[in-house]
Amino acid sequence: MKSVYSDDPREQEAAMQRHFNIRLNLFFFSAFAIFTVIIVRLAILQFVEGPTLSKQETAMRIKDVPMPPTRGTIYAAGGEKLAYSTPVQSLYITLQKNYSLSSGQKNRPEAMALVDKLKEVFDKYGDPKAEKMTKEDIIKAMDLEYKKNGGFSPRRIKMGLTPQEVAYFLERKNQFPGIEIVEESIRHYDKDTVAVQAIGYLKKFSSTEDVKFYDPIREAQGKDPALEYTPEEFVGYDGLEMYYQAELRGKNGYKSVPIDPRNMANGIPEVTPPVKGYDLHTSINKKVQMVAEQAIMDQINWVHRNAVSGRTHPYAKTGYAVAMEVDTGNVVAMASMPDYDTNLWQSGSMPTEVWNKIMTNYQNGTITPFSSGRSGHDFDSAVLLGSTIKPLSVLIGLNENLFTTRSTYTDRGIAYFGRNDSSSVRNSGSHAYGPLYPSTAIYKSSNTFMVKMVGEKLYKKYGDDGIDVWDRYMKKFGLGVSTGIDLPKEYLGKLSYTDKKETALARLVYASFGQQGGYTAMQLAQYTTTLATRGKRMQPHLVTKITDAQGNIVKKFEPTVLNEVKFKDEYWDEVLKGMRTDVTAFSGFPYDFARKTGTSEQWGAGATRDNGVFIAFAPREKPKLAVAVIIPEGGFGAQSAAPVARKIFDAYDQEYGLDGVPKKSLNQQNGQNNGNKQD
Repeated sequence: MKSVYSDDPREQEAAMQRHFNIRLNLFFFSAFAIFTVIIVRLAILQFVEGPTLSKQETAMRIKDVPMPPTRGTIYAAGGEKLAYSTPVQSLYITLQKNYSLSSGQKNRPEAMALVDKLKEVFDKYGDPKAEKMTKEDIIKAMDLEYKKNGGFSPRRIKMGLTPQEVAYFLERKNQFPGIEIVEESIRHYDKDTVAVQAIGYLKKFSSTEDVKFYDPIREAQGKDPALEYTPEEFVGYDGLEMYYQAELRGKNGYKSVPIDPRNMANGIPEVTPPVKGYDLHTSINKKVQMVAEQAIMDQINWVHRNAVSGRTHPYAKTGYAVAMEVDTGNVVAMASMPDYDTNLWQSGSMPTEVWNKIMTNYQNGTITPFSSGRSGHDFDSAVLLGSTIKPLSVLIGLNENLFTTRSTYTDRGIAYFGRNDSSSVRNSGSHAYGPLYPSTAIYKSSNTFMVKMVGEKLYKKYGDDGIDVWDRYMKKFGLGVSTGIDLPKEYLGKLSYTDKKETALARLVYASFGQQGGYTAMQLAQYTTTLATRGKRMQPHLVTKITDAQGNIVKKFEPTVLNEVKFKDEYWDEVLKGMRTDVTAFSGFPYDFARKTGTSEQWGAGATRDNGVFIAFAPREKPKLAVAVIIPEGGFGAQSAAPVARKIFDAYDQEYGLDGVPKKSLNQQNGQNNGNKQD
């Protein structure tokens, strides 16, 4: 191999010099390149990424602590406050040191001394009628182990301080480092318990982990301090309080708190005040609502003592009623009885013995059957409709050309159906009504007409698909679908006619006279309204407008038609003509009105029990109000449910006038005229 260097010493030295120069140049070039990269990177950090990094650095040193706003008010139609908040003074503490057992044990005695001092003040100056806080309560509220909040977050120690407590702490702020007095609000509900299940109640945000309604709010945490929820904050847990949570809540104020590397407060915070929530103005008329509530309870007591359909009904324990304006969709009354005092939820929880008393009736039985009250044999509020379905059943038969308005059917009191006529259905009391037109079949409430002329003929026309045809009609009238009511947790109904355990014929036959579909009072009221409007399914709503703290209208709700069913006028005329069942409770009622009684049968404890159902709208021409009433286990609807409806109509007539003239104004005017005559 040829040597790299020559034998000549001078040539060797020259070659070595060349190699050295190459290496030196390479070193300087590499150093230049490295320094160039460093300088460019520093320039990028300073001029491009600098502002962003500065914000991140600031955010690491500043924490935004939300301050919940005052919740908006919920008003009745007459301006009465159904739910409102009042200011209270609360004591908060921001920990100044680490007091945890794991890493701040040396500071623990200092925290315990503060606990003793706080308890002494609370015992001496607190409300003597209120339950006293124990040391354990105070330690838990201080969250010394940081289980709920970081060190910078203020902890609420006590809510609802007395003036003496406030004065004591304000005068001695230097003795209580990190202590501050914060004005908050406490929720109150009308003591008359007005539509309490519809209004709803509040619970702490920390208790909503399993409530899907709040999933979007949980996902948005940390993105906007004005919408940040604290674990201890009270939020809507049912009713309007929940459905309109975002509108009622308002926007947080927040404190921008400087913190040190230990995540503890360090410095003077800056405060941004909260924005009060919007106010809800409802269509609930307090007087009509209270009449409805009392009427249900009176009627339940009445059927306990008086015979209905031949016997008393001691197992009737609950009742439900909805009154809905035909042309607006306004829900004037929504009664789910028995009810309770929603103020029990003010602390966010309640003693076990109190909970046991309300656990079966704290939810709204007019829209959901779950824990909405139970009759003596555990019947819920979504009972079968019984004969109240017959107007729609006849409409279906007419529209499907199963018969005409002049067709007749001879009612013999019993109808046979199925293979070899192996099954049968009887009229109530096995009455035989003789020749019937469609309208008289409704009036007489003939089960056999519905079986032979609707259920059986619908099956002959469509076979098994007749079930789908029936279902489509039901939903067009609001039965089996959401009514669109502005309340959460609405139940869509029990659609037994979809259960394939029975033949399609049997399901259609029993559905035709109201024994295959269980619906809520709200669905029944919307169905009644659809009959009154001749096919327009109005969206029911409780809130008519939303205003800000200054009274400015933020949103106004206009009447909304969800869908419209087109039938021939002669069909409507025939059906509505049949809605004239004799009802003793309406004796002397000054208006012509359309109505239908219903008695649905339900098996319970070894016997068939009767549920009372009643629907009506008034006046018959230019209808103003639709009412639906359900009394589970109350007996015949004409005697158990109809009297409740009569009282609701009378109350509405006083307040608004079924003919557009409020009778209370006429009474006042007559009183003034009589007074003038006496003068």
